[in-house]
Amino acid sequence: METPNQNSAPIAKTGLLLFVIALCGIAGISTFYFVREHRQALQLASTNEALTANLNQVQGQLQSLTDKLNALTAAQQTPPAPSEPSAARPSAMGERTHKKPVHRVVVAKKQEPPPDDPRWGQVQSQLTDQQKQLAATREEMEKNRTELDGRLNSTRDELNGTISHTRDELNGSIARTHEEVVALQKRGERNYYEFHLDKSKSFQRVGPLNVSLRKVNEKHKRYNLAMIVDDMQVDKKDVNVLEPVWITLADRPQPVQLVVNKIQKDRIEGYVSEPKYKNSELSASAAPAMDKTQQATER
Repeated sequence: METPNQNSAPIAKTGLLLFVIALCGIAGISTFYFVREHRQALQLASTNEALTANLNQVQGQLQSLTDKLNALTAAQQTPPAPSEPSAARPSAMGERTHKKPVHRVVVAKKQEPPPDDPRWGQVQSQLTDQQKQLAATREEMEKNRTELDGRLNSTRDELNGTISHTRDELNGSIARTHEEVVALQKRGERNYYEFHLDKSKSFQRVGPLNVSLRKVNEKHKRYNLAMIVDDMQVDKKDVNVLEPVWITLADRPQPVQLVVNKIQKDRIEGYVSEPKYKNSELSASAAPAMDKTQQATER
């Protein structure tokens, strides 16, 4: 006849094997996302380097055209040297030498502006094209930088959410419905408090926490939350549905867990779970047991 210990040994080995397989799966998923994120970062960095080199080349061409333009402008604005007045011719009638010379004033004609240099229009056209190309390059660099930041943030959030969600599902500690919350509560390991929160700046008491819903993104299933933890306000932003939020309280042996399993317009639903006993209650119950053990030892 098999004993209970002999029957439980294969079950324990099976559970350990499943736990190892789950850890390997989590490690594989983490490695895949990390490699993909690193590859995308390298590609975008290479694109940014090419755009930077192109931008420097365009800036050099623009500076060269600007210098040519300034030289042409200075050449057109420089007035020609005034011509000296020609010497007065002697009178054909043989005027007397003692007659006073006549001083004539030569009025220079107003200088007409030089005709338009065809090179001027060519330089202006090139300058305009270079400015447009420079603006387009800057816009493309900014777009790539924004896209890179968005991809990195999205990949990081997705990786964290996947690891956390997989771990919690393996542990069986995430409840998606009211019935699953009741099933978890029947285990007797933790206390569970369900809640329905509307968007508001005021706080609502949920179990050991004071919670306030500040923002809801129904399309992407995300929300922002404010909580009062040990007389301090803690903000949680861009939390995904079914993503557990862990809060460590001073008088709890384990963290308090908050999970939102339903998101609607300006409204969320979920639950808060806490350890069955506080640290003070555990210490109070442990003291008599220690006294009894000590008395038995003395006897």
